[in-house]
Amino acid sequence: MTTTEPTVPQAEAKTTTDGRPGRRRVLGAGKQLHAGPVTYVVLIVFALVSLAPLVWTAIAASRNNVRLAQSPPPLWFGGNLFKNLQAAWEQAGLGTAMVNSTIVAGTITVGTVVFSTLAGFAFAKLRFKFSGLLLLLTIGTMMIPPQLAVVPLYLWMSDLGWSNQLQTVILPTLVSAFGTFFMRQYLVQALPSELIEAARVDGANSLRVVWHVVFPAARPAMAVLGLLTFVMAWNDFLWPIIALNQQEPTVQVALNALGTGYIPDQAVIMAGALLGTLPLLIAFLLFGKQIVGGIMQGAIKG
Repeated sequence: MTTTEPTVPQAEAKTTTDGRPGRRRVLGAGKQLHAGPVTYVVLIVFALVSLAPLVWTAIAASRNNVRLAQSPPPLWFGGNLFKNLQAAWEQAGLGTAMVNSTIVAGTITVGTVVFSTLAGFAFAKLRFKFSGLLLLLTIGTMMIPPQLAVVPLYLWMSDLGWSNQLQTVILPTLVSAFGTFFMRQYLVQALPSELIEAARVDGANSLRVVWHVVFPAARPAMAVLGLLTFVMAWNDFLWPIIALNQQEPTVQVALNALGTGYIPDQAVIMAGALLGTLPLLIAFLLFGKQIVGGIMQGAIKG
């Protein structure tokens, strides 16, 4: 009867330099990796560099124009923060601007996510004529500078009678070539064709396939695209400053009014910039965990 040597988990045999058998430890599944001190130092440095502009904005917003003109600049908070915030709110009319920006950014985000997901699903899983050519044309539009479309777009909106109205800003950006390409690339890998075929066999029509199969599978990418679209729509300045006026402004258009005058008040301008940034920070704090969770869920499924 022959005996076998018991195996040792998480280890493998090796031969030493003198010819004797030895063992080498290998990392087993389920082991948790621990970051070293260098990793923490690098992460802290990156965090400080990323937060520096926001912290400086808050410091400048808490000072006055005279102190900001002095050298060296202030490195700590002053006592004029709430006074400057109130002045920026009243001078720029940020109450109306906040509501308008919320409507514009929210509508653009919902439209871009829904339409880009539908178009991305079509390019990724449906077969139709000239699909490759249409996808190439869609990607090609990303290479055209948006400044070239300002004049014809403004003339088009004027012909529709939408000048100085919010739909002038919303309509041209409801569909995104980047969003379509992004969702297409994600759905190619994340959505198995067999799952769609199984839904078809069960009698699901196209609408039910999209609602019960495509949208759940695309949820992580939709969350990322929604966050990116909301940030870009909220911070957009070029087209809103052309299409809107100070009676119905977005936040960025309203903040432009703070820089007028013979001697602009830099502290009030910084206070306005801080107010315009706060909604983005609040949105990320509220939904950042869900977005990161969705990304991780999609990565695990992949």
